[in-house]
Parts: sequence; C-alpha cells; structure tokens
Amino acid sequence: MTTETSPAAGAAYRSPLLDRLPGAVQADGVDAGVAAHYGDLFREQRALASGHGFVDLSHRGVVTVSGPERLSWLHLLLTQHVSELPPGRATEALILSPHGHIEHALYLVDDGATVWIHVEPGTTGELVAYLQKMKFFAQVEVADATDRYAVVHAAGAEGPDVPEAVAVRRLAEGRDLFVRREALADAVVGLGPAVGLWAYEALRVEAHRPRLGFETDHRTIPHELGWLETAVHLQKGCYRGQETVARVHNLGRPPRRLVFLHLDGSEESLPSHGDPVRLAADGPAGRPVGFVTTAVRHHELGPIALGLIKRNTSPDAPLLAGTVAASQELIVEA
Repeated sequence: MTTETSPAAGAAYRSPLLDRLPGAVQADGVDAGVAAHYGDLFREQRALASGHGFVDLSHRGVVTVSGPERLSWLHLLLTQHVSELPPGRATEALILSPHGHIEHALYLVDDGATVWIHVEPGTTGELVAYLQKMKFFAQVEVADATDRYAVVHAAGAEGPDVPEAVAVRRLAEGRDLFVRREALADAVVGLGPAVGLWAYEALRVEAHRPRLGFETDHRTIPHELGWLETAVHLQKGCYRGQETVARVHNLGRPPRRLVFLHLDGSEESLPSHGDPVRLAADGPAGRPVGFVTTAVRHHELGPIALGLIKRNTSPDAPLLAGTVAASQELIVEA
C-alpha cells in the first residue's frame, strides 16, 4: 500500500495514526486516509458528545494567508466579515461563483500574523489558484500548507495545551488544532480516546451543519443550507456572488432547503449520498423532490440524515429517502 506523509504528496494519503492506534478502520471516498472508526461507533460518539477525545482530520487541506493586508484582502473575497477579525476568533466563510453558487467553504482563524484555513480534502489546488489570481498588488502571501501542517479536532472547548499546535480554532464543541505533520502522533497524546470520522459526522448531522460536497451540488446557494447564519455577513458586499445573496435574502424564496430526516429504524441499511427523496404517497416510482446528502447512525437518535429538497414540499409530508421511510424537521424555513 502506498503511504504518503501528506494529502498534497500526489498519491493516496494514509495517516500515520492509522497504524499507531489500535482498531483503526480506514474511511473511504473523500475521507480516505483517516479512520472511519476504531471499533465502537456509539462509544466514540458518546465520548465526543461529552467533550472527550480527538478526531484525525489530517486528510483535510490547509491554506495560509499572511502579510499586512491579509484580512482586508480576504474581506473582499469572502462572504464573511473578516476585515477586523480579532486574533484567535474562529469563523467560517464561503467563496461563491459569480452566480452565487457555493464553490469553497473555509474554516479559519487569524493568529495575529497569519490566517490559518482548513478546507475539504482535494480542494486546496483550486482554492489557492483562485486566491493567487486575485492578489493583484495586495501585500499578501498565499500558500498551500497541506504538506507541512495537519488538522486535529479535539473535543471540548477547553483542554490541555498542545505544544505541537501552531494555531487553534476554538469552537463551542471543541478545538481545531493546526499541527506540524511530523509531530502529528505527538500532538494527540493526552487528548483522550481516538474517535473516528463516522462519529464526528453523526454529531455534525445531529447539529444540522452542512458540509461542502455532501450537502452541496453545483447549484447550491447559501440560503438553502442555513449558511447565512454562520458563514455569510449580510451587511457586507464587495464579494463575488453578493448580488444573488442579497436578492434571494430579500425575496426569501430559495429554491430548495435543507431538512433533517428521521429514518425508519427497522431498515438494516442507510440511504446513500445522492439517493432520491420522494413523497411517500407517490411511492418509490414517484418523481424526486430532492436527494439525501448525508445519512448516519446516531447513538441516541438512531438512523438520521440530512436532505436537500424542494422548498414547496410540505414540511408534514412523509418521505422516502431512497427506499427508507422518513419524517422531516425543518432546518431552513420554507
């Protein structure tokens, strides 16, 4: 099996923690290279939910932006207000197409000298190319730092200092640590039990948090996913796609909306990403009203999912997620 030290190495990535931590089972798809679980999915979920443990996110991309104009320059490109972002304050932002469709989701923090950003695996190339193209005469330096730094999520807003961390994004539920790749194994010592991505994803779905490439497709706009609340500042302009954001916000009619699905627990299998969502009354041959974005097994809620469906679908309508019966809760108001 090919082993590489970073996802930017040009071959299949395999985290060194997979071979050092007992019970690790590798994830697949876009999350390949890190652990899906360590043998006990629900125990891992409970640990993470209670503020214990860490998640290996070293397959994600890392981008840095430095220079005296880094914040004012990013402010012109991102959906978020970052021109006066205080050091240490975590935020998230989007980059949109000229038509307002979501192209990149950025999770960032400024340390007073550098903006540290982590993004979805495999997206750093296009992101850095776009940022480099937009530099013009700004005093900024943009770098794909994926080959040098990795991300680890530590549960709990507070915890022991990690000397290997060069930057920290403090969140309500935990900390995203940017660590040197060669020190990845040392960085997780003392952070509690190892937790796999399946548990991390289950809590993400429970919290209704969208993920680029899962809850999005080529035509998704921020309003459909609830990203207006966390990643878009509605009082700022001057970014690509802003006209669409303002128009749809003022009209209040996004074409689709994200919903939380409670799945029939008697089914053995979960629907897959992209499976059609239909009205139960129309049966499995009915016309789709949307699609399943992420389906998981939760330690308390059972099988649950997120789905993106047409705005005019009744919130009370029973659905079929693939072939699985489902009821819905609104995340984004109709």
